[in-house]
Amino acid sequence: MNISINSVKQSRIEQVDFTNLPFGKVFSDHMLVADYALGKWSDPKILPFGKFEISPSMTALHHGQSIFEGMKAYWGKSDKPLLFRPKDNFRRLNLSANRMCMPEIDELLFMEGLMTLVKLDQNWIPKTEGNSLYIRPIYFSNDEVIGIKPADNYRLIIFTCPTSAYYSDPLRVKIETRYVRGSHGGVGFAKAAGNYGGAMLPTKLANDQGFHQLLWTDAYNHEYLEESGSMNVMFLINNTLVTPSLSESKLAGITRDSVLTIAKEWGMNVEDRPVSVLELIEAAKNGSLQEAFGTGTAANLAPIKTIGHADKFYDLPDLKPDSFINRMSKYLMDLKTGVLEDHHNWIVEVN
Repeated sequence: MNISINSVKQSRIEQVDFTNLPFGKVFSDHMLVADYALGKWSDPKILPFGKFEISPSMTALHHGQSIFEGMKAYWGKSDKPLLFRPKDNFRRLNLSANRMCMPEIDELLFMEGLMTLVKLDQNWIPKTEGNSLYIRPIYFSNDEVIGIKPADNYRLIIFTCPTSAYYSDPLRVKIETRYVRGSHGGVGFAKAAGNYGGAMLPTKLANDQGFHQLLWTDAYNHEYLEESGSMNVMFLINNTLVTPSLSESKLAGITRDSVLTIAKEWGMNVEDRPVSVLELIEAAKNGSLQEAFGTGTAANLAPIKTIGHADKFYDLPDLKPDSFINRMSKYLMDLKTGVLEDHHNWIVEVN
């Protein structure tokens, strides 16, 4: 695929303190831009990262046809950039596109554009342990018309930013029993922008109470656990790894799938099933809840220290060096950086 490249005249990389990286605030030099018009994708190009002009009538602003993905690149042991499961992100992006009535993205355009962009900005990949290059594809409708219908024009942008960990401390989470994130028949399984906008008010209310995130519950009776903030959620109960089963209201996390796959290979008992609030609280009370954590691309594996429910707080035991989450976090990082052999074909080397 012919991808035109307009490189920056002067990189901003020397202005960045790679020893003190915030999450999502420092952006690399370039971005990929591709447009869909007249029924096809065309004109992919790499431009200097920066602002672009939009019309006040742009349909994404009015009717919410906007989706995104989250990916990461790591500096590999082989001294080359490595991507973790990029084709799974691509497939999920198109799953979201289908649900939001948007045209599918061409795989060749996406993968070649992604690889070209990461190669061009590979010096932005942090080499310090625990850091990575976060990759954000965003895809939105770009018609200039007022009218509730699927758009005819769309834009795909991929940009990157060097980041540290999303969460630096163990989390305090609140079980949410009023607001909902998604429901059957809705768009909870898609990475639609509106899902995250709708979650902001209840999350802020929880933040005001001293919590970092929410544990969402089902939309009907708030009886079963869904996911946590921008993460799937898992629990170690009586040495069994338990996670809420997927549905139309939950995002099928790629980190989630990776953890479950590896845990099964380790010979662990794994249960992918509905998990009730009552079961979790009872396990917290009787001490059988050993660990709880979120899984996601941004968060990696984020330990949960405290669970709040009905004005009561349940503290989990302190993690030990050989805790499941610590062992799994190290295994995944070693896999993503090429220290371990990849027998799943999850790692893509950027050549």
